[in-house]
Amino acid sequence: MTVYTYKATDKNGKYVEGDISASDYKAAIQQIRKLNYFPVKVSEGKGSSKFSFGMTLSRPSWGSPIPLKDLMTLTQQLATLVDSGLTLDDGLSTLVKLSETEKTRSVLADIRKQVHAGSSFADALAEHPKVFSKLYVNMIRAGEAGGILGEALSRLALFMEKSVELKNSIRSAMVYPAILTLVGGTAVIVLITFVIPQFSKLFEEMGAALPLPTQIMLGLSSLIIDYWPALILGFTGFIAAFNLYLRTNNGRLKWDGMLLKLPLFGPLIQKIEVSRFSLTLATLLKSGVPILQAMEIVRSIIINRVISDSIIVIQQALKKGQGLSGPLQKAGVFPPMAVHMITVGETSGALDKMLTKVSNTYDKEVEQSIKQVISLIEPMMILFMAVVIGFIVVSMLLAIFSANDIAF
Repeated sequence: MTVYTYKATDKNGKYVEGDISASDYKAAIQQIRKLNYFPVKVSEGKGSSKFSFGMTLSRPSWGSPIPLKDLMTLTQQLATLVDSGLTLDDGLSTLVKLSETEKTRSVLADIRKQVHAGSSFADALAEHPKVFSKLYVNMIRAGEAGGILGEALSRLALFMEKSVELKNSIRSAMVYPAILTLVGGTAVIVLITFVIPQFSKLFEEMGAALPLPTQIMLGLSSLIIDYWPALILGFTGFIAAFNLYLRTNNGRLKWDGMLLKLPLFGPLIQKIEVSRFSLTLATLLKSGVPILQAMEIVRSIIINRVISDSIIVIQQALKKGQGLSGPLQKAGVFPPMAVHMITVGETSGALDKMLTKVSNTYDKEVEQSIKQVISLIEPMMILFMAVVIGFIVVSMLLAIFSANDIAF
């Protein structure tokens, strides 16, 4: 039998240390878990860790966060390592060795250093707020407290996977409209700045009276060519002023309220937010996070301000002892079907499971809504570009026919 020194957390998340006799390393971990402890570090004898990595732990870069896709992969890998029987300390050390980028390696090394020194995993993650969100940290904290860190990591990985899928579906759906806008806009700019000026010289030489559409196009072309720096500056200033307006509470609230009332886009935004709300709340509740704390985290990730502010009202109702479904219905920003499903889940005592079903249901509806919106936007954009380019061409032809006294 070999004596192992261990460091672990109890159900309350507090650190405990001790010695235990076991036949091997895995048997030591199993005995520690039987004591209802979650092993963080297990060493053979005194001071000699089972793994020796001999690495230099540098401070992390505090700049841009790790990409969500990379963070999802790291979380999946750490969940697998912890579930396979490795301690958290050894799992983090393995990920440091496997990291492909210097930033990821630096962040993981700093977290391992803090855990090795006695900090909780959640507290170590909280030192990197640009990398790990409040949602991530609180789920890990709940997992540590409940002794289900591996399960919490798996749920986080699943949550991020669904988030990546939603972003990718929206991004891929916008590719074709973006290409149409770019091509059409380029064609219009080329016509106005290069083609029309050539006709302008021709019309001046003819000296004939020009039709109104032609005068409008020539005036617009001259305006853009002569004053393009001022136009760009004015447009940039407008965008900057609009962004400043959106940063105000009143401005953001009015803008988000208007977005929810837009045809096609309003229902789509609502479905996206309902899916995000349901999935996040379900993930937090399954991990043991108290509902009031979970609602605060959910509110921080909701993008639309109108829906986010409604969650504040729901939080106040929960503090008074009311259920979730009633305040949701009174808020009036959630679809009736979602409210009904949450009511059923709350009544049956399976709120987290029903929230997951709500998320899955609205994920599918979001995909369908995106397809419907794109199917309507594409022909509308093509028609708009055709009208603009057609107007330019016709205005030039009118001038040519007028100059030659040809009836059009």
